[in-house]
Amino acid sequence: MNKALVVILAAVMLDAIGIGLIFPILPALLREVGHVDDISLLLGVMLALYSACQFLFSPVLGVLSDRFGRRPVLLVSLAGAAIDYVIMAFAPHLWLLVLGRAIAGVTSANMAVATAYITDITTEEERAQRFGLFHAMFGVGFIIGPVLGGILGDWWLRSPFLAAALLNGLNFALAFFVLPESRKGKADARFTWETLNPFKPLAWALNFRALVPLMAIFLILNFVGTVYGTAWAQFSEDRFAFNGTMIGLSLGAFGVCHALAQAFLTGPAVKRLGERWALIVGMAFETGAMLTLAFAGQGWLLFAMAPLFALGGIGMPALQSLTTQQVDSDRQGQLQGVLASIVSIASVFGPLLFSAIYASVRADWPGMIWIVAIGIYLLALPLMVGIRTGSAAAKNPAE
Repeated sequence: MNKALVVILAAVMLDAIGIGLIFPILPALLREVGHVDDISLLLGVMLALYSACQFLFSPVLGVLSDRFGRRPVLLVSLAGAAIDYVIMAFAPHLWLLVLGRAIAGVTSANMAVATAYITDITTEEERAQRFGLFHAMFGVGFIIGPVLGGILGDWWLRSPFLAAALLNGLNFALAFFVLPESRKGKADARFTWETLNPFKPLAWALNFRALVPLMAIFLILNFVGTVYGTAWAQFSEDRFAFNGTMIGLSLGAFGVCHALAQAFLTGPAVKRLGERWALIVGMAFETGAMLTLAFAGQGWLLFAMAPLFALGGIGMPALQSLTTQQVDSDRQGQLQGVLASIVSIASVFGPLLFSAIYASVRADWPGMIWIVAIGIYLLALPLMVGIRTGSAAAKNPAE
């Protein structure tokens, strides 16, 4: 493994730790700065704002990296993130926190630059493995981040922001002193509506009828997936009086179990059951876990349900495999762009809906949020009737 790849993977892990540090303490910080008790709607807005900025600015940073090179764009975004976290650590007013999350969303779009860097330095034969390492390192960082953030937050509520700033500063130093340029900039890279339009891939995908039900299912699963980032910390506080450390540990347990299931269970499950049944079984496990949380009376159940949620995670890779079967090999890149756009759309609108619902049910029955999530989840079942296996649809998009 070459030095540049090691550095970029380390940078990805540090970036994920920095993002995860904030999750356990954000509700408590909003209450402190906003001087309000019910921050559900505000939390949803901040999560949606972060995702919207990331979605809209990923193409911008992509074009900038094509024009000026990957390295300077990555350095500027890392430096900006470090400064932003320092500002948020000492923000005395709510509007500064909101602005800070928007800026954090812009700088987090550097993941698009990191993936482009990996593409530059690897051959086509190596890319699948390298991108697997990319996601693995991000997953490891997202396990460490919430646990560390919860512990630090109980010591001082704003310390996770300083830790995130320190990590981004370390990231910047690593990239500045060690990371070489992977691709010289090209002056002909231009900002056009075609290159900057984040919705462009969706228009292409709608020409493939076989893709439509799969894209709808993919949207539903990702939409429901946002309920965890939106409600997990608040639900843990309201239902079980968890502090930051316990919230972080529960998220860490969730992450560890999910990573193990993805690494060791997904492949055998799909091989034994087939993609369609692996998807259905995964959804059944996740539905059971959410139903248990809805009626849970003791905090240990959050930890006990982590393996069940992890088993639910086998559904998404099975769905992605089914989706790739509908498109031939020379269109797979476009398809991945479509799936990324769907994830972004779900990440913007999911928190807005789930935060509004949680605000309305929090006083009477916080667990109702999981029942609502199950209801949305089940909308995917009738769409499975329209799933076609194999790649026949790729041959003729209109079929």
